[in-house]
Amino acid sequence: MLDNLNSKQKKILLIIIIVVVIGFIIYIFNNNKKDNSDLTEDILVASNSTNNTIENITDEKNMIVVHITGAIKTPGIVKLEEGSRIEDAINKAGGLTEDADISKVNLAYILEDGTKIKIPSSTDIGDSQDENILSSDSGEGIVEENKESSQSSSLNINKATEKDFQNLPGIGPSLASKIIAYRDENGKFSNIEEIKNVNGIGNSKYENIKEYIYVK
Repeated sequence: MLDNLNSKQKKILLIIIIVVVIGFIIYIFNNNKKDNSDLTEDILVASNSTNNTIENITDEKNMIVVHITGAIKTPGIVKLEEGSRIEDAINKAGGLTEDADISKVNLAYILEDGTKIKIPSSTDIGDSQDENILSSDSGEGIVEENKESSQSSSLNINKATEKDFQNLPGIGPSLASKIIAYRDENGKFSNIEEIKNVNGIGNSKYENIKEYIYVK
């Protein structure tokens, strides 16, 4: 068939073939480029999704859950950042009701996970100075932090009795008993930070009591 074509026709046919081959090569190249682009985009999306998941897990680990009731607009469970205070929990729960009485509430108290807060009202504040505004996960009362200095300051934890420990902010009968048991088993505390070795005394609870205790 090619033998029947003259020289000019052969050149035209050759040009057409070359154009078709080049077009095919360009088509294949563009498709590969698109596939690589899609693959890169999928990898980026997957990477971002993984990063977001890790960030969410990290954020969740840095959160605490507390139960707030009493003279509050929206009683219930609230999630807060670790290191949050009673004031933060009140704000998260919508604020105080009109009859709330916070005269015995230390708004700067650092909360721990699992704490229950009861905000008193003007109608239910009793004569007792140990109103259970806070309770731990075991339900034990947490002594009000702003006690008289004669009760809560300068406590030698190497000689303090179980009753003495209960005068410290955040220390109930069970935790006071654990401190005594730890001291009996391990001997005198070498420094005040060692009290954090007692099961139940975390960093936030330690921060609340460290200014009231010493060793000698």
